[in-house]
Amino acid sequence: MSLSDFLSQASSKWLRDEGPESDIVISSRVRIARNLVGHVFPMIATESDKQAVLDEVERAVKQPQVEQLGRFELLKMGSLSPVEQAVLVEKHLVSPTLLESSGSAVILRDDEEMGVMVNEEDHLRLQCLLPGYQLDAAYGLAERLDDALEETLNYSFDETRGYLTACPTNVGTGMRASVMVHLPALVLTGSIQRILSAVTHVGLVVRGIYGEGTDALGNLFQISNQITLGQSEQEILSNLHGVAKQIIDHERVARQHLLLQNKDPIEDRVCRSFGILAYARQIDSKEAMQRISDVRLGIDLGIIKGVSANILKELMVATQPGFLQTYYEHEMTPGERDVKRASMIRERLRMDQV
Repeated sequence: MSLSDFLSQASSKWLRDEGPESDIVISSRVRIARNLVGHVFPMIATESDKQAVLDEVERAVKQPQVEQLGRFELLKMGSLSPVEQAVLVEKHLVSPTLLESSGSAVILRDDEEMGVMVNEEDHLRLQCLLPGYQLDAAYGLAERLDDALEETLNYSFDETRGYLTACPTNVGTGMRASVMVHLPALVLTGSIQRILSAVTHVGLVVRGIYGEGTDALGNLFQISNQITLGQSEQEILSNLHGVAKQIIDHERVARQHLLLQNKDPIEDRVCRSFGILAYARQIDSKEAMQRISDVRLGIDLGIIKGVSANILKELMVATQPGFLQTYYEHEMTPGERDVKRASMIRERLRMDQV
C-alpha cells in the first residue's frame, strides 16, 4: 500500500480535514464524563461490574436515537494488540489511562469524530474531536450524543453538585473543552512562558499533546478548562474562547515580528529543518516533531512553497511508534523506528512534488 493510500485510510477525519484558524489551531475537542446509577466507579469495580456497565452502554448505543447520529463500532481494548492500542492513543481517540483499565472499551463513529470511552476513570467519557477552531461545533455534537445516551442510561446526578464523577475535579458539568494550538513563534520569541503562565490564572490549564503529564512536543500545546463546578457549559466555552482568541492573536503578531526583525535567522532555521527532513536517514520522534513544526511555520510564513500545510497533522501522528509499525507491518526496536521514521518523512515530502 502506498503512503498516500495508507494515510487516507488510517487517518481520522480530523487529521485529514482543515478547519477555521487551522494555521494555529490544530483541533478542538470536548470531553464529557458520565457515570451510571447503581454501579461502583471503575477504579474499585470488579470485572463483572465493568462488564455490566459495558453491556448497558452497548445496548444504549444500539437505540434509534443514537444510531441516527451515525454508525458506531465497539472496540474492546483487551482484544486489540499493543500496536493497535498505541495507534488509537496516537490518533487521540482514546486516553493512555483507558489502556491501563481492564474491561475497558471505546465506541467510535465511523469518521472517528465522535466516540465514547467505557470504563476509563469514569463509566463513560464522551468525546467529539474536530479539525481547527470549532469548539462550539464540537460541543454541539457532544451534547447531542450525551442527550441521546441519557434517554436510555440513568446518569448519576445531584441537584446541588451536578454530574457525579470518580475524580472530584470533574464534578459539575463533567466537561473538559480544549484546543490544540501550534505556537512556534511564541516559543522562538521567548514569550510562551509569560502567555501560558497567564492562562493558568484564569481557570485554564496547559498540557502536552497527549494530555496530562505529557510533553509539549513540536510546539504543540493543549489548553483546556480546569474548573467544571460552579460554571455552566456555556460559561466554560466562553472563557476558553476568550483566552484562545487572545493566544491566536499573540501568535500572529509574533510571526510577523519574526519575519520583520529576524527574517534571515528564521528562514535559515526553516530551510535547515526542511533539508534535514528531506535527507535524514534516521531521526527520533522528538527531533522529528521539532523539524516538522519548523517546516509548518515556514509554510505559514510563505518561506516554503509547494508543501501541503496538512503535513504537520499527518506526520505528528504517522511518525509515532504505533503508526510506523502498522505501516511497515512489523514490530521494531527504537533504533529501527528512527530509520523508518526518516524514510516515511522523505516519502511524505516526495508526495507533494509529484
